[in-house]
Amino acid sequence: MAEIAADSTDTAEKKPASLRTVVAASAAGTTFEWYDFFVFGSLIQVISKTFFSGLSDTAGYIAALALFGAGFLFRPVGALVFGRIGDKTGRKGAFLVTVMLMGGATFAIGLLPTYAQAGLWAPGLLVLMRILQGFALGGEYGGAAIYVAEHAPPNGRGRATSWVQTSAAFGLFGALVVILVTRLVVGDLYGPEAFDAWGWRIPFLFSAGLLAVSIWMRLKLTESPAFAKMKSEGGGSASPYQESFGQWKNLKIVLLALAAIMSAQGAVWYTAFFYTQTFMEKFLKVDPATINLLMMSATAVSAIFYVVFGWLSDKVGRKKVMLFGMTLMLVAYFPGFHMLARTANPALAEAEARTPVVVVADPADCSLQFDPVGKASFTSSCDIAKSTLANAGVSYSNQAAPAGTLAQVKIGEAVVASTSASGLAKDQAKVVKTGVETAIKAGLTAAGYPAKADPARINIPGVFAVLFVFVIAATALFGPIAATLVELFPTRIRYTAMSLPYHIGTGWIGGFVPFTAFAIVAATGNIYSGLWYPFAFTLLSVVTCFFLLPETNGRSLDD
Repeated sequence: MAEIAADSTDTAEKKPASLRTVVAASAAGTTFEWYDFFVFGSLIQVISKTFFSGLSDTAGYIAALALFGAGFLFRPVGALVFGRIGDKTGRKGAFLVTVMLMGGATFAIGLLPTYAQAGLWAPGLLVLMRILQGFALGGEYGGAAIYVAEHAPPNGRGRATSWVQTSAAFGLFGALVVILVTRLVVGDLYGPEAFDAWGWRIPFLFSAGLLAVSIWMRLKLTESPAFAKMKSEGGGSASPYQESFGQWKNLKIVLLALAAIMSAQGAVWYTAFFYTQTFMEKFLKVDPATINLLMMSATAVSAIFYVVFGWLSDKVGRKKVMLFGMTLMLVAYFPGFHMLARTANPALAEAEARTPVVVVADPADCSLQFDPVGKASFTSSCDIAKSTLANAGVSYSNQAAPAGTLAQVKIGEAVVASTSASGLAKDQAKVVKTGVETAIKAGLTAAGYPAKADPARINIPGVFAVLFVFVIAATALFGPIAATLVELFPTRIRYTAMSLPYHIGTGWIGGFVPFTAFAIVAATGNIYSGLWYPFAFTLLSVVTCFFLLPETNGRSLDD
């Protein structure tokens, strides 16, 4: 790593690359890293079955979502490590290492044994690879954004850095395309079960070729002019951590960036592009292939608007554009997801309006089914009933019953009794659970609740219209962010200082949106209740951005 970092300073003597080359190489490498990360997020359902097959459906799905979030958990650590390297030895070396680390971890996931083959070793190794992915991505974005911004003209930073933002769209689009093509080809040649059995590995293994291209492109780059100038004048930071977080004048900017921008960024972007997938697949029961096509279309459109809003921020200011995006999403959260339900699965929305479901249970018999590691056993009559309804994507209300009574599920006028499996052997408990699940599902079917979304009734234009609103909100917020963050911090600590709030926002807040929102839904019974999580963080940013964030457009990077 040190040799690569050192090489970055030597390249300053080479002929500087054009801005077009700088943008292309930076965006291509970042696209590849997002591809790696999003392949995992888009295959959550398969991952849960492959690596957590020893758990129940609900526990396995939540564990897989938690593992998706675990990659984000380590992003701030990578931001600190690679930020220090980037501020002390150069931008190029730091984000060259990140792309190699990310590619290696992704390729390795495609070779891991399943739970059936290796038991607990399988999810253990998967966790390790996700940690490496998150660690690498933590150093990637800051390096690419800073590198482009430090090459761009002052009046064109928003537009130039917006291409780095589009890398997220290209990465997600590429992941969805490769997954869809693999599903179709493997399914046609080997049958519909082959993709879940082994075909899911192909998108991960495909990353090896992308890794080679990314390394080749980045090796052609020289160091950024702003960093090279600072180093030649002896202006580098001897202690980036202490200067970034130990001095209030810089720490307050870090905290402001987190509260005013990155809290909303994490909540808005991952709700728009990931929780929508979880919501449609898990609750609305839309076919995964249909979801892929819808998300591919939305992602393709988003690539245009990152640049549009980045360019617009050069003209009217960063703050106005970002504030528009986060406010639009704040207003659209609940109406948007309600509309998504009515357009994607109208039969489900009609059944819920016509025949509401109520769980009548002793509150003491109901657990908070929040178990990422899958060690808890939810076997009470209340837990079995609620787990069945959550897996069926059915909203329900709760009604307290006398202490000590077994839970009941009211589906309109019909009543289905639940049974406790507590204290029973594993095989016996499974029989009891299956019996209750079968009875509840039969009651739901009789009441008109669909087992899956009817493809003939899906209003594709309506679903896409909702996704388009989310896309506009997410891109208006995300498009100008790179330029804003770069302009907020001084050159000497820019990599370290801006990377930390970015990855706390996108990593800890955004990365856990699907996991936390799904867990909230499983606990409350309302399929829309999980939206309060991203809503709260978006509201925080709207208020903080409006009152406290300064306009950065036009600032000199040498100040």
